[in-house]
Amino acid sequence: MITRRYIIQGRVQGVGFRYFARKMAEAFDVSGTVRNVPDGSVEIVASATEANHRSFREQIGIGPSGARVDRMNVQDLDPVRFDGFGVIG
Repeated sequence: MITRRYIIQGRVQGVGFRYFARKMAEAFDVSGTVRNVPDGSVEIVASATEANHRSFREQIGIGPSGARVDRMNVQDLDPVRFDGFGVIG
């Protein structure tokens, strides 16, 4: 299991991005959390296999209708076990 932090910037708040992320997490067997950040970005902390991270990241890079992803920073973290995928806030 690999844990990564994704910081997504662009038009990603107020467009259903967190719920889109949860839907993609469920589709690709990713566990973790997603939250809006005060600077206007969205932070996802996700645990999954490498293959599932790849598929998840591809979809997150597109985002839901109405969103615009300008930039995505990805950082590897120490492994974390989550129970499902939660939307914070």
